[in-house]
Amino acid sequence: MSEYVTAMIGEQLFGLPISRVQDVFIPERVTRVPLASREISGVLNLRGRIVTVIDMRARLGLPDTEGGKPPMAIGVDLRAESYGLLIDRIGEVLRLADEDKEENPVNLDPRMAEFAGGVHRLDGQLMVVLDVDRVLQLEHKTPMAA
Repeated sequence: MSEYVTAMIGEQLFGLPISRVQDVFIPERVTRVPLASREISGVLNLRGRIVTVIDMRARLGLPDTEGGKPPMAIGVDLRAESYGLLIDRIGEVLRLADEDKEENPVNLDPRMAEFAGGVHRLDGQLMVVLDVDRVLQLEHKTPMAA
């Protein structure tokens, strides 16, 4: 059995392995980072830690939300660095059988398949399991000198 923290990004349900989730929070006072890619919303101070905030809508190539509820963030770590993944809303914790996890279907949106570590078919819904390591593989583009 594996446990997942579920989250909605757009109309899609995602699951993050609970072992990778540090916390869930509402991001406040996000400071933009000059010249950062569109996927990086900025940085914030969360209980004394500097957290890089990743816009999951931008990461997945989805349009920005139109007003409404403020985004939530799921805190994850990679190589001693802290990140907050911006999501539309948090769901619940699901405990699912490992043998029910399937490979990415061939018709899965390529933008999602790039970050998916498999899927679970739930009642009338597909939960895409996010591979946190792949999500956090951000390309560092250095500006070229003129």
